[in-house]
Amino acid sequence: MTDDIRTKKLMNAPEDIIPEAIEGMLSAHPDLLRVEGATRRALIARDGPRDGKVGIVIGGGSGHEPAFAGYVGRGLADAAAVGNVFASPSPEHIMDAARAVEGGAGVMFLYGNYTGDVMNFDMAAEECDSIGIPARSVAVTDDVASAPKGREGERRGIAGDFFVFKIAGAAAEQGRDLAACHAAAVHANANCRSMGVALSACSLPQTGKPNFELGARDMEIGMGIHGEPGMRRGALETADEVSDELMDAILADMELGQGDEVAVLVNGLGATGLLELYILHRRVTQILGGRGVKIHYSWVGEYCTSLEMAGASITLLKLDADLKTLLDMPCRTPALTVAGTLAPAGTLTKRSHDGTAGAAEVDRSTLAKDGPVTPETFRRMMLAVGEAIHDNRDWLSELDGVIGDGDHGVTMDIGWSAVRKELAAPVDETITQTSTRMAKAFLDAVGASSGPLYASAFRKAGEAVSDRLNLDAGAVVAWVEGICAGIQSRGGAQVGDKTMIDAWVPAVAKAKEALQSGGDVSACLEAACAGARNGRDYTAEIESRRGRSAKLGQRSLGHVDPGAASAHVMLVAMHRALSA
Repeated sequence: MTDDIRTKKLMNAPEDIIPEAIEGMLSAHPDLLRVEGATRRALIARDGPRDGKVGIVIGGGSGHEPAFAGYVGRGLADAAAVGNVFASPSPEHIMDAARAVEGGAGVMFLYGNYTGDVMNFDMAAEECDSIGIPARSVAVTDDVASAPKGREGERRGIAGDFFVFKIAGAAAEQGRDLAACHAAAVHANANCRSMGVALSACSLPQTGKPNFELGARDMEIGMGIHGEPGMRRGALETADEVSDELMDAILADMELGQGDEVAVLVNGLGATGLLELYILHRRVTQILGGRGVKIHYSWVGEYCTSLEMAGASITLLKLDADLKTLLDMPCRTPALTVAGTLAPAGTLTKRSHDGTAGAAEVDRSTLAKDGPVTPETFRRMMLAVGEAIHDNRDWLSELDGVIGDGDHGVTMDIGWSAVRKELAAPVDETITQTSTRMAKAFLDAVGASSGPLYASAFRKAGEAVSDRLNLDAGAVVAWVEGICAGIQSRGGAQVGDKTMIDAWVPAVAKAKEALQSGGDVSACLEAACAGARNGRDYTAEIESRRGRSAKLGQRSLGHVDPGAASAHVMLVAMHRALSA
């Protein structure tokens, strides 16, 4: 570790933190958990999955422990797909989990409502459909701070995951079919509300630096679980004042009155002890009692954290007879045990779900061979991009820390490191085939939102030049345009949303102008760099409308979008590598 690292963590190499943590979980809970699949990122309940039962698969980024793998066990989740820190698991991680628990009744995916999770679980659901596994999904949307009433579908999933996962797992354990399990989870989500407060920043293992700044006497009301800024920043208040503000927002959003019954979760974000959490619960009890609302059961502790962030969240689940029954059903997991008699474990028949198709043969005699960018030149250009992303990793993460969760540079570096490893040795293949390999390597390594976006981008770019062996200026422009089209087709962002698209679209436009003016490959790439730089700088002038930073409104003004910045880094590296 270097001298400039500002935070301390008990870890070995940052790149080993997830596999070593998984190894530790397995050694700590050998009676409850096992790992399956080639990715080693799917943790499975030893006695949970069985024939005829809906398989419950939860998942998300690491750093929220005990969520998500801590809720794998009999009566709750059958499996968890484990992503990198603050990054969604990839579709392959999720599919390893789905294949391991599918007992003929289908699978249900549950996760927090974040762009990366939605895209990666959607891709997994698409793959399930292609190989004959029925799949349904529920994105948890409990955070009242992240979107107003009437736009609940835009809200983040935070500690409410705890309740929605429990209800879904109990419904499946009870023997309900896929549609009924889905309905129970949707019902729980609709009756769940949360809000949190942060008292300090957290730091990513790869950077060792706080991913946002918060003064010693300040707090952030409405903070997300990845360090996303909240509704407002103000002076630190008393425990009762904080509880009042959180509860006011929650109760304004859900109808609770005399005779209603709730379950309560007072959740620590990683560095707030039980002493403080019980003080918050004391006030929650007073507020609910004043309304004549009965607390059926409470949980106080760390159930959905944010690395070492200080702070807490409050979650209420409004109960009816069915939700109460499901909440009270027994379960046994590393992080949650509800007492009661569990039925004897059943057996799971291993099913074959082979949806893999072999790579198509390429007749090279039909491919255009004019142009200076050979497959080997292209490989060197991509290696240069990976090096440039690595060199700019911390800067990109710092940009993201201001308006997001602070991991963009880390995530891009993980993806491009996988690409560099995949392309380390020359292989006799076309640029389209190289692009396809890049897509798989990036997606398998990253997940998050960048994984599906750039995987789709590389595939689309490769398809755009599938008729060529070497690339001329027109083909290079077509490849860059394919990158942009792939990102837009998967993510749906448009110019003005303050995303990477704000750099890629003008990059394509400027490259096309250079091509129409007779520019060669170098001139077209240089023009693309200029367009991306202009687009990157433009993002500082606009409010964010997509992704985690979309919750900030005017607070996102004046800050460059990290995705647009990384797009510019990539194009500059390509141009420099070609010139060299």
